[in-house]
Amino acid sequence: MTDTQPRLAVSLLMLLSLATLWGASYSFIKLGVATIPPVTLIAVRTLIAGSLLLVILRLRGLRLPTDRRNTKRFLIQAGLNTVVPFTLVAWGSQYVDAGLVTILNSLTPVFAFLINALVTRHEAVTGRKLVGVLLGLLGICLVIGPSALGGLNEALLAQGAIVFAAVAYGAAVTFGRTFRDLDPMMPAAGSLLWGGIVLLPFSLVLDHPWTLAPSQSSILALLALSVFSTALAFVLYFNLLSRIGSIGTTAQAYLRVPIGVGIAMVFLGEVPQPSAWVGLVFVIASVVMMTLPARRLARTA
Repeated sequence: MTDTQPRLAVSLLMLLSLATLWGASYSFIKLGVATIPPVTLIAVRTLIAGSLLLVILRLRGLRLPTDRRNTKRFLIQAGLNTVVPFTLVAWGSQYVDAGLVTILNSLTPVFAFLINALVTRHEAVTGRKLVGVLLGLLGICLVIGPSALGGLNEALLAQGAIVFAAVAYGAAVTFGRTFRDLDPMMPAAGSLLWGGIVLLPFSLVLDHPWTLAPSQSSILALLALSVFSTALAFVLYFNLLSRIGSIGTTAQAYLRVPIGVGIAMVFLGEVPQPSAWVGLVFVIASVVMMTLPARRLARTA
């Protein structure tokens, strides 16, 4: 018993740290895109984080596979989990508060369920999860609603892009099941590295990064985003999977929403609109319904 309690305390601290690092990533992105174009920001982020994970794999005595089959899988996962969603979130963050980005982008479990239930048919449709889907969609309407009333504008397009990024993350969750034959850290490292390789030419052509003059705050935010909210966060994530399992680790999904909103309020001075607060409640409830096991949900209730 005495051995279990310290282990549990460490796991809970790691879980809170992971939720904080991923929740803070949206504020880091907001600071980064202030003077660094989205494509360049994400290209550098993925290359730095992927390289760090590659070093960790080598220290563990593992090599990233480079055969055609695995390279193809890494490229697909890079598109679904890195290139498309990272870039959309970074672009949208130019026009949307980091707190709202946190709320909208947290609906990945909803879209993962819809893809698994309607497209691949890998997941059973239950009443609890249908309620979770409805709560999530209602949360989106409450958050985006005020922008939609103003007609088509940059803020509305940006929020739509962020929601689509959550759809891409949901597809990445489904495709990620094909990596069961590899160490869990390999698809993370492979998708980040290949994502950076794909984005680098676009950065060079579109942004001419050698002509940029980023501010110190943007550079520091980019480094924090790459090293802490991406590389270190993935290390914590995979350690938690081995310590408390996938079900326990999903707790970060609904912890990082209020943490991310709180960080944006404290450090960026954001004040969410009343509709966003109501939407936040619905989104957190949705994520809990989608990720918490039925027995534990009943016990919690």
